[in-house]
Amino acid sequence: MPAIQSLTMTYDALNEYGTFSEGDAVTGKVTLALSKETTVESLFVKAKGDADVRWTKKSGDRTHTYSAHNRYFKLKQFLIPENTKDTVIPQGTHVYEFSFNIPPGSMPSSFKGSHGKIVYKLEAKLSRSWRMDRTVEKEIHFVSKSFPNIQSLMLHQAGSTNKEMGFFSKGNVHMDVIVDRRAYAPGETMAIVAKISNSSSSDMTPKFSLIQDVVYRANSNTKHEGNVVHTVVDHCIKPQTQKEVKCAITIPRDQVHTIQNCNIISVEYHLKVYLNISFASNPEVMFPVVIFPPDLAPGPHPGVAVGPYPAGAVVGPSNSNFPPPAVSMGPYPASPHSGSYGYPGAQRYSAPPPVYPDNPLVYAGPPGVYPAQSAHGSGGYNNPVLQLASPYGSPFSSSSTVLHPPPTAPTFHPPPCAPEIHPLPSFEPFNISPPAPAYNLLPSAPMMNTDFLSQSDEAPPAYSVLFPSSTTEKSDAK
Repeated sequence: MPAIQSLTMTYDALNEYGTFSEGDAVTGKVTLALSKETTVESLFVKAKGDADVRWTKKSGDRTHTYSAHNRYFKLKQFLIPENTKDTVIPQGTHVYEFSFNIPPGSMPSSFKGSHGKIVYKLEAKLSRSWRMDRTVEKEIHFVSKSFPNIQSLMLHQAGSTNKEMGFFSKGNVHMDVIVDRRAYAPGETMAIVAKISNSSSSDMTPKFSLIQDVVYRANSNTKHEGNVVHTVVDHCIKPQTQKEVKCAITIPRDQVHTIQNCNIISVEYHLKVYLNISFASNPEVMFPVVIFPPDLAPGPHPGVAVGPYPAGAVVGPSNSNFPPPAVSMGPYPASPHSGSYGYPGAQRYSAPPPVYPDNPLVYAGPPGVYPAQSAHGSGGYNNPVLQLASPYGSPFSSSSTVLHPPPTAPTFHPPPCAPEIHPLPSFEPFNISPPAPAYNLLPSAPMMNTDFLSQSDEAPPAYSVLFPSSTTEKSDAK
């Protein structure tokens, strides 16, 4: 009968997902069951994180192998020291506790792909003289929290594409797309709205695909791998018709998170919205997508109104089904298209003008078009901006695919309830303009105080009376 009946290892979960992140403590137990008294040299536990890639490529009769390795940390703890003499352990079951602190810093999440993997694991090893080592391993699910500026990824995205048809069709097609935001946690739903104007003679089918892009790197070479996570197909759009298509894609709960902090493996996502047209290239709009851990999802913030609109929307409802971004959030500059959408006949609007001291809000438009707004009108859902109803048109003037992702910044400061706007130092507060200086009429000209409509038909005064001739003056001077 062997002396070692079993060697097992368990660790304690920190959350309902069973995940660990930078700086977390990993605690557990190693259980050693012996059928008889046994002499051992050492018993230790290791915790380590590694990334590896490997693939081969044939070139003629030769096969090239590309590989790379990254180590993020390696920790070791002895349960039975190895620097002592052989330790005699009596028969029975023995439990040893261990504890590690995962180092801080940016490390990628766990991942397994066809040409590489990122693995974090615990390994217990029992060494005996003149015997084979006995080992047991346990992988831990590591989730990186190195996702800076999550709040900045909550803004919506907008893009458009325009295509002139070729030989097998006439006319053109235009598509405008809005996605509620850029970042999602597994289990959340992505809301997409597409407005399509089919002014051609061809049928076309809208499609929405969430795609995963994996890149492996080794020895200055790359290996790409694309996987379609989910695809939604809508109904066919007939020629000379316009249609608004709404789509919802739920991120799978077990979907791998975005990985951008590994030198040899990267995992990224993008949303592809396109029109499938027979015998023609498909017009498409691409949007970057970030998938991050659920516990990093930003919750509701005090002072921010909650409404039925996608996360990242910064204006209230209007007659248009496309809520344009009237005000940019945070310190980022507004998009070139923010504030107005060029629908034919629609009322164009933008962010409310700054409020200067002693100067009320003034809107350049017909009376009654703009309702009175409070100081919170620039960001609250309870202060909708009224728009005039209009037929569908193009919100962008570009003739090719245009994407306006929200800009990135080193830090993000959530917007206050009411933006504090200071007047420019070079301008004084707007006051009523002073009256123009009075100009006196010529001394020789009579004052006209009589209403012209009530004057009689009598002849006007003679020119010589108003302006005496110079000859007369000269004769008088002599």
